[in-house]
Amino acid sequence: MSVRPIDAPDHAALNRLHRQVGWPERSPAGWRWLEANPARLMLGAPAGWVVADENDNAVAMLGNFIQRFRYGAQDHFGATGFSIIVPPSQKGASRPLIRTFLKQPGLFARYTFNANARSAPLYCLFDMKPWPAESHGLKLSWITDRLACAQGRGLRLLLGRTSAETAARLGERLMNGRVFRQTPLVLPAGVTVLRDLSDVSPYADFWRRLSQEDRLLADRSPEILRWRLADPDLTLPPVMLACVRDSRIVGMAMAQMTKTSLIEPPYLDIIDLIALETAPEAIALLTRALIDNARALGAAKVRLQVVTPRLLAQLGDLAKTARREGGWGHCHAIIDDPALAAAWTPTPFDGDYGICWRTPPMPKPLAAAAITRPTLGGLVSKA
Repeated sequence: MSVRPIDAPDHAALNRLHRQVGWPERSPAGWRWLEANPARLMLGAPAGWVVADENDNAVAMLGNFIQRFRYGAQDHFGATGFSIIVPPSQKGASRPLIRTFLKQPGLFARYTFNANARSAPLYCLFDMKPWPAESHGLKLSWITDRLACAQGRGLRLLLGRTSAETAARLGERLMNGRVFRQTPLVLPAGVTVLRDLSDVSPYADFWRRLSQEDRLLADRSPEILRWRLADPDLTLPPVMLACVRDSRIVGMAMAQMTKTSLIEPPYLDIIDLIALETAPEAIALLTRALIDNARALGAAKVRLQVVTPRLLAQLGDLAKTARREGGWGHCHAIIDDPALAAAWTPTPFDGDYGICWRTPPMPKPLAAAAITRPTLGGLVSKA
């Protein structure tokens, strides 16, 4: 099998692979946005790899999402593998793809935080260890619309084994009118919507203080968040909240409305949840605010896909009210430096969730109107 880096002419073939498994496709602008990842460009790493047939057509793929990390005054780089798609006709192609991903230089860690129960055993074959040791199999969720969740379970029982092509013909299910209504948030004292991501904003001051703490952190600089929010394939902007104490930001949360598949109801997925060490109470306050607003936003549940013992402690009683999901090792990693592993307490932001989630499909009238609007990135950076 011939493995080579992804190139721009492959994008149509990559979309076909995504379509075959029912995963969200990217627009041409979306592929260009993903390749413009500032951390990837700093390292000069491939955007991913494909298995090519005798005509050099992409027939299997693995994405490569590079992130910069800060630990004290030092920068480090890690990579998460995403969208591993290997059709049955290419059986065995996952192995050379994963080996190529693991061999790339200049990284302190290679990992995935989003393995499903079927694919999880594969990573152990390549010496990727379930990590973090105490919580790699744990996901948390808080139900906000029991009827919608029950309907989703029913559809999974009826249609869960249906092919992606058949599901696409059946069409979208379990959407609701609240998703695109843009309902104003009702927030508690000390929590506000985070809008200003400029380089001289209160958020920039928060990132400066956060990055000086004695822990390994994925880059959350204003520059990186502006790039994240400029994804042209987002149908809804993330919910961005800040916890404020004495007029300074001490914690932040980012959550994205998602619709995992045609037969799932919309969910509110927490992409990031972090606070200064001096303000651990911000974690529960921000999470509670997301849960309290989720139903009005159209979400059937709030989900937190990556959990660490530190985060569980900060959530306090909220963690006790959550449903425990997962049950398999969905997080796997090779971390070369034990000291960096000990200093790393990841959130979903560190993985591929923010770039891989399927967002709710925009109603056609709104999609037509959106063509004439400013880009999301432009709006956020000027707010």
